[in-house]
Amino acid sequence: MQGRADKGLILTTGSFTADARQEARRDGAPAIDLIDGERLCELLKDNQLGVRVEDVKTEKGAVLPDFFAAI
Repeated sequence: MQGRADKGLILTTGSFTADARQEARRDGAPAIDLIDGERLCELLKDNQLGVRVEDVKTEKGAVLPDFFAAI
């Protein structure tokens, strides 16, 4: 990173390796924020950027063996 920037920002839809996270925090290196896919989704949702959140009701069914054994 060169120029007049105070901080760098790297986005990925995946995840960062432990080495990448360590390098981003290394003493003496320019500050770099890493935003992985999970955090990116949270930020988009929290700031309502291109994302609509809907509550969805789900049901779980279970088979009752005793009921079918009587048939």
